[in-house]
Amino acid sequence: MEPLTEPQIRRSFVNCSKGEANAVTLPRDLDQLPWADLELLGWRDAKAPLRGYLVVPGEGRPVGISLRAADTKMSGRTAAMCLLCQTAQPGDAISLFTARRVGEAGRNGNTVGTYICADLGCAQRVRTEIPQWLRERDPDEVVAERTAELRRRVHGFLESVQQR
Repeated sequence: MEPLTEPQIRRSFVNCSKGEANAVTLPRDLDQLPWADLELLGWRDAKAPLRGYLVVPGEGRPVGISLRAADTKMSGRTAAMCLLCQTAQPGDAISLFTARRVGEAGRNGNTVGTYICADLGCAQRVRTEIPQWLRERDPDEVVAERTAELRRRVHGFLESVQQR
């Protein structure tokens, strides 16, 4: 992913107003992120704990969506899987996130949701949390496959948010 500036990130949001995008609390370490190792930029809003954001490279410009985490958490004793990075974790490390659809559908209250890593750290997990059964293979090949799958699943989620 190419490094993004604050204005690029704020302009990228497709499912919120300009005012809402301007109120987004960006990651503190934006200028120090390992951009080359990111398929997506995901973070939770430090000022609004149930808010989260995903920004991915798009055709010509980045595309961002605003998310809302569920009020409740799953039990930490239950195993769960992020449906974007497909990393198994304790249930309390996964959250149901919903995104308002774009356009009139979103204004009418229509949302789409999926289970995602609660910290939105999927881009790092596909590189660092390799399942045991994949560790016998070439690590570079495994990471390339997992990052490509992450990009595909994230774009699928974005497409469902952008359906009118």
